[in-house]
Amino acid sequence: MTTTLKQRLHDDLTQAIRGRDELRSATLRLTLTAITKEEVAGTTARTLSDDEVLKVITREAKKRREAAEAFAQGGRAESAERERAEGEVLAEYLPKQLGDDELAAIVREAIAESGADSPRAMGAVMKIVNPKVAGLAEGGRVAAEVKRQLAG
Repeated sequence: MTTTLKQRLHDDLTQAIRGRDELRSATLRLTLTAITKEEVAGTTARTLSDDEVLKVITREAKKRREAAEAFAQGGRAESAERERAEGEVLAEYLPKQLGDDELAAIVREAIAESGADSPRAMGAVMKIVNPKVAGLAEGGRVAAEVKRQLAG
């Protein structure tokens, strides 16, 4: 039987606790809590699929990134560093993100496919790009690249 992503998180948490890895255990604990919250949200409790667990991890990683930026701007380098470190722990569970060149190529193809020729056509391009990059690139990054290419 293959282990689910949630099971892997649990197993890794146990390892982190045994290894006294405070950063890793705290990060995994918070993530598992977020997954459990998601499972009991709504009218009936359910078990999340790996894809749904990935969405939760992606959301948690994004929170860490945003918090790190906020702390850095607020001059709280230590807190920013902690958030970045937690984000790196979570990144290990996410699919490898697309590089800038790969993303640019996908956006170029989508622009050609949609026949878009101005920034007003951004929505049409995003409709084609989003399914191709789901989970592999952050929405803000994708939108910025589409804007950049459409602005020419």
